[in-house]
Amino acid sequence: TAGTIIGRKMDKQAQEIEKSVPDAKVERVGEGISVEFDSSILFALNSFNLTPDATSNLDKLVTVLNEYPDTDIEIQGHTDSSGSEEYNQTLSEKRAGAVSTYLVRKNINGKRIATKGYGELSPKYDNSTEAGRAQNRRVEFVITANEKMISDAQKEAGQK
Repeated sequence: TAGTIIGRKMDKQAQEIEKSVPDAKVERVGEGISVEFDSSILFALNSFNLTPDATSNLDKLVTVLNEYPDTDIEIQGHTDSSGSEEYNQTLSEKRAGAVSTYLVRKNINGKRIATKGYGELSPKYDNSTEAGRAQNRRVEFVITANEKMISDAQKEAGQK
């Protein structure tokens, strides 16, 4: 029952993100939410500086994230397979870090955030085409229930 309670809260949050951030691909995965931003929306090619479009999209996401303080956020940076593996790893880490820094500046509690750079190691799209490489240059957010949400859901389930 606690899982059902958490699932409903995550469904609601996913719907709000989809509505608020039309440039993001939102998907419910297990008990969490995956939010994918194409890096071209967030960064110029070979850059980890946020673009004006990035800040606009992230501001929309921040609004929803602040409504759900009982979630944890992992920010994952990804690249295509162009360039060296070492370069891509560093770029993905810097992109995830830039997004994390921005969220903290927008009053998202830094304790909620973890960052991870995957470099070119987790492609979702075909790296043999320009379109696929462009899609692999992305930042993903994995949003999950934190301990407080889990505990509250367990208490709520026990009261029913």
